[in-house]
Amino acid sequence: MALLVSAQSLKKSFGAKPLFEGVSLTVNDGDRLGLIGPNGAGKSTFLQILAGKMDVDSGEVSLRKNARLAYVTQESAFPAGVTVSQVLEAKMPGDEYEYERQIILSRVGFVDNDAPVETLSGGWRKRLAIAEALATDPELLMLDEPTNHLDLAGILWLEKLLTGARFASVVITHDRYFLENVATHVAELAPSYPGGLFLVKGNYGEFLERKADFLIAQESQRDALASRVRSEVEWLRRGPKARTTKAKARIDTAHEFIGELAEVTARQRTAQRVGIDFTASERRTKRLVEAENLGGEVGGKRLFSGIEFVLGPGVRLGLVGPNGSGKTTLMRILMGDLAPAEGTMKQADLLKIVYFAQNRAEKLDPALPLRRALCPHGDSVMYQGRPIHVAPWAKRFSFPVEQLDQPVGRLSGGEKARVHIARLMLESADLLLLDEPTNDLDIPTLETLEESLLEFPGAVVLVTHDRYMLDRVSTRVLGLYGDGNAGIFADYSQWEQSQPTPKELAAKAKLAAAQAAAEPAKIEAPKKKLSYKDQREWDGMEARILEAETAVEARRAAMEAAAASGDAAALAHVFTDLADAEKARDTLYERWQELEAKQ
Repeated sequence: MALLVSAQSLKKSFGAKPLFEGVSLTVNDGDRLGLIGPNGAGKSTFLQILAGKMDVDSGEVSLRKNARLAYVTQESAFPAGVTVSQVLEAKMPGDEYEYERQIILSRVGFVDNDAPVETLSGGWRKRLAIAEALATDPELLMLDEPTNHLDLAGILWLEKLLTGARFASVVITHDRYFLENVATHVAELAPSYPGGLFLVKGNYGEFLERKADFLIAQESQRDALASRVRSEVEWLRRGPKARTTKAKARIDTAHEFIGELAEVTARQRTAQRVGIDFTASERRTKRLVEAENLGGEVGGKRLFSGIEFVLGPGVRLGLVGPNGSGKTTLMRILMGDLAPAEGTMKQADLLKIVYFAQNRAEKLDPALPLRRALCPHGDSVMYQGRPIHVAPWAKRFSFPVEQLDQPVGRLSGGEKARVHIARLMLESADLLLLDEPTNDLDIPTLETLEESLLEFPGAVVLVTHDRYMLDRVSTRVLGLYGDGNAGIFADYSQWEQSQPTPKELAAKAKLAAAQAAAEPAKIEAPKKKLSYKDQREWDGMEARILEAETAVEARRAAMEAAAASGDAAALAHVFTDLADAEKARDTLYERWQELEAKQ
């Protein structure tokens, strides 16, 4: 495969300390590279350097001549007052690109192309940012933490987009299932590796196997070096009398072994994990929270109803559902901050709840020194009945002592998340409510958090788009559909299998819109009985509409294929076919509305 971009011996520093140095990497046509690494290792900086958005202190980045590269940042920003279609028009101006703009927005999943951008959720803004990048027809697409803003449906969509794409991609993500399903290569940027980067060809599972082999080999190397250093130190202590050339060479070799051992030991030290251990109360109550026929709504819209469950010690309930389905609303009801729209929610007396908020970064004063954020009073914290000085407490969360006087506002998203976890660990709890705790956390911290949740003796309610954590931690999954319905599932996979297909969702939305439009006619006239012929037509209408939606999807796929081939004549032909299919579908919806009005 042809080379797209090459980075050789890159070094980047902020202040006196290098962020990374000596890092080399190549990306070829067709590669799907997952870039991972601990918080603070410089992944976003490294990606910006590859994209030509940031200068490097030393080293060289080479991009293939005339190669088209697109870069999508963590936070998506658009001009004020623009619509979805106008964002793409700015990248692809002119009526001659109307077909292509429609194709791209269709691939990304937009239905209303005239929707104002400011009305979009974070997940749909991320989809629009990706559509904007696709409008440049990239050969290499770079994405910085896209899964942080997407719900589970959005992540599945992105997986499908990248695995079926002609372009190469580099994605920073800590979503392990995403890496398993998408990546053809995985690279970990971390100072614990020689050269600062560990690259494996394969998906995340193969990466873990190779990493385990590397760590075993590194441990063997450290043991062998330690043994050799002990031998050489003993020889040096004997003080050889003859300062011959051979003796001097052995002294030099001994110093080299000592330096090499120090380097390997230092690399292993930097790979230490964050220590997470939530404090449980001594409560022995078997029923901490009991929900009966629970319902919730926002702004008059019913989000869920009929929910029933009991939370006791050891119960870990995962909440899943599309954005806006009511997950955070249910969390607020469980906390007692919001009254349920229906049903009851009983709490055990003096129930102790610890809440990990989704907008946790906003709760930290950016001017506050890290020392005070970790230790609000004095120079020690009281953890599980014993005092711990702020320095070892900070070290437990991978903060060096020299960072203690740094303002919180200068911390990365992952570092702020670790501060929040440190504060929550000081509170005893019967019930942990975790709303998107995985955002900004690196994989080692995610693994430690999972272990802590599995060992926590109280109850846990977990909202996350990390499918791996849901599968590993949850004992039950509560699925919210966003239309007022909900259901209990054994695990995430069972919930995923219960989801309607995109065609079924589209048909359902169209039917709902047609029903809403027909509502005045239903009110104005009393309900009538349909004729035999109309009744037969009515009975088969939903199936015909689904068939029509399937035909539209097939024509749309054919149009995408024609656009990819660059055949203008074929594109024009399939576009006409698509228009005909859409017209036939719309005619069915109009007829459905007429029959609805007759009843």
